Amino acid sequence: MTRKLLLTTAAAALATAGLPAFAQDCPIKVGVLHSLSGTMAISETTLKDTMLMLVDKQNEKGGLLGCELEAVVVDPASDWPLFAEKARELLTVHEVDVIFGNWTSVSRKSVLPVIEELNGLLFYPVQYEGEESSKNVFYTGAAPNQQAIPATDYFLDELGVEKFALLGTDYVYPRTTNNILESYLKSKGIAEEDIFVNYTPFGHSDWSKIVADVVALGADGKKVGVISTINGDANVGFYKELAAAGISADDIPVVAFSVGEEELSGLDTANLVGHLAAWNYFQSAEAEANDEFIAAWKAKMGDERVTNDPMEAHFIGFNMWVNAATEAGTTNVDAVRAAMWGQEYPNLTGGTAVMGVNHHLAKPVLIGEIQDDGQFDIISQTTEVPGDAWTDYLPESAVLVSDWKDLECGMYNTETKSCVQIKSNY
Repeated sequence: MTRKLLLTTAAAALATAGLPAFAQDCPIKVGVLHSLSGTMAISETTLKDTMLMLVDKQNEKGGLLGCELEAVVVDPASDWPLFAEKARELLTVHEVDVIFGNWTSVSRKSVLPVIEELNGLLFYPVQYEGEESSKNVFYTGAAPNQQAIPATDYFLDELGVEKFALLGTDYVYPRTTNNILESYLKSKGIAEEDIFVNYTPFGHSDWSKIVADVVALGADGKKVGVISTINGDANVGFYKELAAAGISADDIPVVAFSVGEEELSGLDTANLVGHLAAWNYFQSAEAEANDEFIAAWKAKMGDERVTNDPMEAHFIGFNMWVNAATEAGTTNVDAVRAAMWGQEYPNLTGGTAVMGVNHHLAKPVLIGEIQDDGQFDIISQTTEVPGDAWTDYLPESAVLVSDWKDLECGMYNTETKSCVQIKSNY
């Protein structure tokens, strides 16, 4: 469809108001870059549905800047190089104004060079390993200090875990997160021999030996806990094997970073009761905003559909983008980026999300215990914690800060007082 140009009087009005004068194309196109097939479809299809709902709701409010929003959906099919191709297609063929998408870090890193080359804008809604800050990405999921570190502290302080099994899918997010956690655990006095690390491919299904190795870790009577960065449908086989081995949460508790309500909806949860997940949102959160969000979701998708953490991240990110574009008077990427810093929006757990100049949100940290109905009992919740792009627990990262507003740098070395362009371990 040929895009229609708004009358230049709109730009003149913006100039009169002291804002940049940009002519706005209609419709405003919102790119949706989520896998609808392949191993990650179990998690990402729901995020596509979430974006369609958010776009529809905004159009019911009158759209944005006098324009209707149009969602442009593509399927990168859990194929990491295809994510880059589809991102380029969204920006050059469909000429989208913004992209909401990705789940895995390997897909995000595939997309990143394209987004930066073409000056696109990506909102990334999933917990990740940190160690990144791009001027073209807003990270609305958790950084390690908003999920992995607090979950580890819960194991140490509340459950008395003495030995740790770090089980992950074999790609950048689990490997980097576990590298951070290994360093953190050692700083807490956990011996190297009491940390078991294992990685498996996407879609891995035979968990018998790995589960047996985890059980053997506790042969000396010390308390063992599993920190899981297993992603996608491999979680189904992992939890089934735990149940088949007769392992309960009392025996060996598991805290997962990529298992939420959507993943549990496809599992028999009877034997998973008591295992944990760490997120920044659960459907069971008691807040008026959450009740309204759940009601809108179920009205659109059906009573059997559940909500989850990355959905809330898209909800916050989308509404912040709408507000930033409204404030800027345009969907121009550079103008919207500048208007995003300091944006505030109510989260679904009763607090307020704030976007930092490092392009990370302030978010509460929640620990949830799996219930037999596939929901989570929230057993721990913090106030909002600002996201940290660079961890304090890796020496090369501890000296780095991200500040796109004043320093105009995502990787500023506080010792050399210089902006680093490329990090050596990537």
